[in-house]
Amino acid sequence: MHIVRGSTARHHTHTAMEAPLGARLTLALSIFAFLSLLTTAFSQQIQILNAERRVDLTSHIVRVFLTLKVENTGTAPATEILLAFPPTQVDHLAVVKAQAATGKRKKQTYVPLDVKPTELPDAPNGTKYFIISLLSPLNSGETATLEVLYILTHSLEPFPAEISQSEPQLVYYHDSAIILSPYHIKQQTTFIKTPTAKVESFTRVEPTNRVSTELKYGPYEDRPPYSFSPIIVHFENNNPFAVVEEIVREVEISHWGNLQITEHYKLVHTGARHKGVFSRVDYQSRPSFSGVSSFKHLLARLPPRVHSVYYRDEIGNISSSHLRTDNRKSELEIEPRYPLFGGWKATFVIGYGLPLQDFLFESSDGKRYLNFSFGCPLAETSVDKLTIKVVLPEGSKDPSAVVPFSVEQRLETKYSYLDVVGRTVLVLEKKNLVPEHNSPFQVYYTFNQIFMLAEPLMLVSAFFFFFVACVAYLHIDLSIRK
Repeated sequence: MHIVRGSTARHHTHTAMEAPLGARLTLALSIFAFLSLLTTAFSQQIQILNAERRVDLTSHIVRVFLTLKVENTGTAPATEILLAFPPTQVDHLAVVKAQAATGKRKKQTYVPLDVKPTELPDAPNGTKYFIISLLSPLNSGETATLEVLYILTHSLEPFPAEISQSEPQLVYYHDSAIILSPYHIKQQTTFIKTPTAKVESFTRVEPTNRVSTELKYGPYEDRPPYSFSPIIVHFENNNPFAVVEEIVREVEISHWGNLQITEHYKLVHTGARHKGVFSRVDYQSRPSFSGVSSFKHLLARLPPRVHSVYYRDEIGNISSSHLRTDNRKSELEIEPRYPLFGGWKATFVIGYGLPLQDFLFESSDGKRYLNFSFGCPLAETSVDKLTIKVVLPEGSKDPSAVVPFSVEQRLETKYSYLDVVGRTVLVLEKKNLVPEHNSPFQVYYTFNQIFMLAEPLMLVSAFFFFFVACVAYLHIDLSIRK
């Protein structure tokens, strides 16, 4: 009897445990099915009437301009449009922007739209998505025109991977002739622009046409959702593949009227690696044939009214730089100690000062804020990692940053001359940057004016006690004679 009761008790216990477990499993499956049906229904109520894609391969940074004319064929209003990307491109995405065209052709204006990454449960083959939020719901039967820009880094593969000093640089570009989309596309065309007309080979997906530096794929009609047709373009690209592996920028604020900027660079040429011996004689005597894919100078666009500019590396100051300034901009042309070929690296430091009144302001709530530029000042370079350290004056409190894109933030403390409690440092970090990230950001903080007197009082007190010690030393008789 005791054994039977124990079996019955265990049976009831298992039944009681299995009931909520089964309910949770049923609920999870129901939610998954609901999301799948919702996604399918959402995709079915939108179709793309016309899609035009233009791929710019003239640099090592790939820029894609996509124009979509979408129509709501469903019955419910649509508030969002999905963008689909293959998993091979997602890791290289630096920027995804969208804007809506409003008004007629002569008075047409473009309004920026909010774009955010998202995940869907029924994504085929690892497809990744971004959601474009429309300004107003798209009712049944209505159409809208969207302009999309997305930028890819590290998407050109050198082939051959190694070249000699006299050889040109050839690269591969992988993509699809058909635009990947969760919607039915009635008509689409893709244009690919190369730096020169020297194209070794390209995949044909009829109709395909090539004229000079432009490849045309399409038009293709009535393509179902998630259509994909891989293509490879093998072409010559001798533009500088200048990539900054890491930038550490320190922005030090001094309320005595100066803003000091110090930038540490780790630069690399990510093109085809150089093989063989480097001949400086050939490089200088035949510049149009020798080392055509290398680069020996870069242009840094600095803020106007810079002063005390320096450019140096681990050895010391580098004199091969030229600074041009006016009231609107400052341009620093820098030249490393040696030309950079594929796989070669260089490290250097750029520093300069700026007048504080041009960048530090006061908000309506009494806070002070720094307005400075994010991104890299070097023209047409991509950055793998950027770290900005904003060093606030001692005594600053409640720092906060306003950046137009997502960044990682943290706080540190730095000690400098005559500091007592240390200076608060707001650290901002972001990976995979392109020139389009060069936009203003703000750092807000509170500051008590009494701290302006801290360092002068310390200096005055130090000198005072020094003179008191000197006077005391001169008037005190330390001799042992009476």
